[in-house]
Amino acid sequence: MGVRIAGVIALTTLVSYFHMLRTLRGDALQQMERHVAERSQREQAIFLLAEDNHGLLKTALRERLEAWSQRDPNPRFDSLFTQLPDGSVRSRAEGFDGTRMASVFVPKGVSLDIGLRRRILAAYDVVAQYGPAFSARFLDTYITLAEGPAISFWPGHPNWSLEIPADFSSLGYDYYTMSLPEQNPRRRTAWSGIYLDPTTQSWMVTVTTPFDMDGRQVASFGHDVLLDELMTRSIKDHLPNAYNLLVRDDGQLIAHPELELEGATVGYDLQGTAASTGEGRPPRFASEAQRAHLRALFERVKNRQPGEVILELPEFGEYLAVARLRGPEWNFITVLPKGVVSAAAFGAARYVLLFGVASLVLELLIMAWVLQREISQPLQSLTLVAHAVAAGDFQIKLGTSRGDELGVLAGAFRMMADKVQQREEELRMANEGLEQRVEERTRELKEVHEQLVRTARQAGMAEIATNVLHNVGNVLNSVYTSAQLAKERLERLRLEQVGRVVTLLEERQTDLSTFLTQDERGRNVMPFLRRLGQNLVEERQELSTLLDDVGRYTEHIGDIVKVQQRHARMPRLNEPVSLEALVEDALRINSAALLRHQVKEERHLTALPPVLTDRHKVLMILVNLISNAKYAMDETPVEQRLLRVTLERVGTDRVRIGIRDQGLGIAPEMRTRIFQYGFTTREGGHGFGLHSSALAAQELDGSLTAHSDGPGQGATFTLELPFHPAVAKE
Repeated sequence: MGVRIAGVIALTTLVSYFHMLRTLRGDALQQMERHVAERSQREQAIFLLAEDNHGLLKTALRERLEAWSQRDPNPRFDSLFTQLPDGSVRSRAEGFDGTRMASVFVPKGVSLDIGLRRRILAAYDVVAQYGPAFSARFLDTYITLAEGPAISFWPGHPNWSLEIPADFSSLGYDYYTMSLPEQNPRRRTAWSGIYLDPTTQSWMVTVTTPFDMDGRQVASFGHDVLLDELMTRSIKDHLPNAYNLLVRDDGQLIAHPELELEGATVGYDLQGTAASTGEGRPPRFASEAQRAHLRALFERVKNRQPGEVILELPEFGEYLAVARLRGPEWNFITVLPKGVVSAAAFGAARYVLLFGVASLVLELLIMAWVLQREISQPLQSLTLVAHAVAAGDFQIKLGTSRGDELGVLAGAFRMMADKVQQREEELRMANEGLEQRVEERTRELKEVHEQLVRTARQAGMAEIATNVLHNVGNVLNSVYTSAQLAKERLERLRLEQVGRVVTLLEERQTDLSTFLTQDERGRNVMPFLRRLGQNLVEERQELSTLLDDVGRYTEHIGDIVKVQQRHARMPRLNEPVSLEALVEDALRINSAALLRHQVKEERHLTALPPVLTDRHKVLMILVNLISNAKYAMDETPVEQRLLRVTLERVGTDRVRIGIRDQGLGIAPEMRTRIFQYGFTTREGGHGFGLHSSALAAQELDGSLTAHSDGPGQGATFTLELPFHPAVAKE
C-alpha cells in the first residue's frame, strides 16, 4: 500500500514538474516576446521620427526650390554669405549666432552660378525653419548639396561653418556617399554604422536621405542621432536573469553587456564585413569563447524565418526573442538561459506538490462538510424563495440571523422583495395617473392644433389680400398717370379759339366769300381751321393711346384678381407669350412714372420665340421690379439715372430677364432679407412686392435673385424662367 502511494506521489511530482516547466517556459517566452515588441516600439521611435523629418524636409526643399526658381537670388545671397580670402564662402560672421541660426559652408573652388545660389538659399531657408525644432531630439540637421556646399544647424558646435578648413569636402564621407545611386539604388533613407563622435565624445549613428530632381541627385538630408541613452537602456533595462543586445543585419554589434567600449571609436564587427563610418578602433571582448557565442547567435538570428520571434540556441542552452527596429533595421535581441526556466519549474514543482498533496486531502474533507451544511442547504432555500418571488408571491420567509455572507444575502434578498412589491404598487398607480394625463394633454394639443390651423388660414388670407392690393396699387399708379396725361391734353386743346372763329364767320356771313379771300383776317381762317383739324386728329390719337393704356391697365388689374382667385381654385394654364413684348408692356406701364422721375431707359432684348408661361404673373413681377428700380434712384443725380433691361437665353432650357438700376444698392446683410414678407427699406413701402414676386417666380418654376456690389453701387434683380418654346399650330 505504501509503495503504491509512493508511486502515485512520484508520478504526480514528475507530471507536475513537466507541467510547470511547460507553463513557466510558455510564460517566459511570452514575456520575452512582449518585452522585445515593446522595447522595439520604444527604441525605434527616434529612427522613425528621423525618417519622417526627412520626408518633411524633402517636401519643404522642393517647395522652396520652386519658389526661388523665378527670383533673383543675388541680393539675399550676398546679404547672408560672404567669400573669404581663402576662397570659401561662409555665413557672415557679423550678427551670426550658430545656436539659433543655420550656417552655410561652400568649399573653395565651387562655381556659384545662379542655379546653385538658388539651391543654397532654398536649403538655407529649410534648415533655418526646421533645424531649431528638430534640435530637441537630434544633435544636428544638415543638407549637403551635390556640388559640395553644406547647410547645417548644429547648436552644439555653433561655429562649425566658420572654423572648418576651406578645402573641406563632405562629398567623400560615408554619410554622403551612402546616399549616392551607386550605393543606394533604391533611393531610400540609409543608416551608417555606429561611431564615436570626436567632438561630443558620444556614440551616434548618421541617417541620410537622398533628394533627386529630374533624374539626378541634388542633395542629401542628414541627422546625427545620439545612441548613449539607447545603448545604456538596452544593457541595463532587461528581464530578470536575461540580457539584451543590439546587432545590425551586416553583423555590427551595437550594444552588449560585456562589450568593452572604452577607447573604441567604431562598432564591433562580428563577421568582419560590416560597414563603418570612417576608420577607427573597435570595442573588445574578454575571450574568444564570447566571440564564438555571439557569432553563433548572430547566424541563428540571421537565418530565422520571416515573422519568427522566439528562437532556440541549443548548443548554448538559450532562448532568443528577436524584434526589428524599423529605420536602421537593427535587431533587438533578448537572451534567456534555459536553466533559469527549468530551475524555477523544478523548485515550484517540489514545493507545490510536496505540500499540496497533503493539504489537498485535508482540505477536500473539510470542504465537503462545510459546503453541505453552510452553503448547499442555504442556497437551496434561497432558490425556492426566488422561484416564489418570480411567481408574484412576495410573502417570503428567509433566515437572516446568520452573520456570514449568506445571511447578508438573505437580508438583501428580503429587502429586494419588499422594494419590488412597493415598486409594483407605485408603477400601477403611476400608470393610472399617466393615462389620465395623456388624455388631458391629447385634448389640449388637439385644441392648440385647431387654433393654429385657424391662425394660419387667417394669416394666409391676409398675405394674399396684401399681395393683391400691392400689385393692384402698382397698376393703379399707371392708370392715374395716364388719366392725368389725358386731362392735361384736353386742357391744352384751346377749343375757345374755335368759338371765336365761328363768331367771326357769323358776323361776315353776308359777304363770307369776300371776307375769306380779300380780308387779311379772313385769309387766315382756312389755314387756321386746317391746322386745327390736324391738331385735333393728333390729340385724338394720343388720347386714344392713353385710353388704350388705361384699358390694358384695367385688364391687368382684373387679371391680378383672377390670378389670386384661380390660385385658390385650380392651377392657371400657361399660354404662348412673347417675352420681348411683355418687357415692353412692363416698361410702358411704368413709362409715365419713369418720365416723371427723369429715368432714362436702356434695352438689350434678344429676340426669342414665344414661350409657354403665365403672362400676368411675369408681367406682375416685371412691373414690381421696374417700379422698385425707379424708387431706388430717387437719391441718384438726374444725369446718372439709368434703367438697364436685358433679355437673354441661358443654356438650352432657361431664359433670363435682368433689371439693373444705378440706385442706392444693397448692403450685404440685407441680401437675404429683402425677399421676406413685410421687409422694406423705402419710406412708405410695404415690403409686399419683392416677397410676392419671389413667390410668383417659384410658382413659375423659376427664381428671382438680387445682386449688388454694396451701398451706392446699384442693384441687379434677375428673373430666370424655364424656356419652353410654344409649338406653332398647323
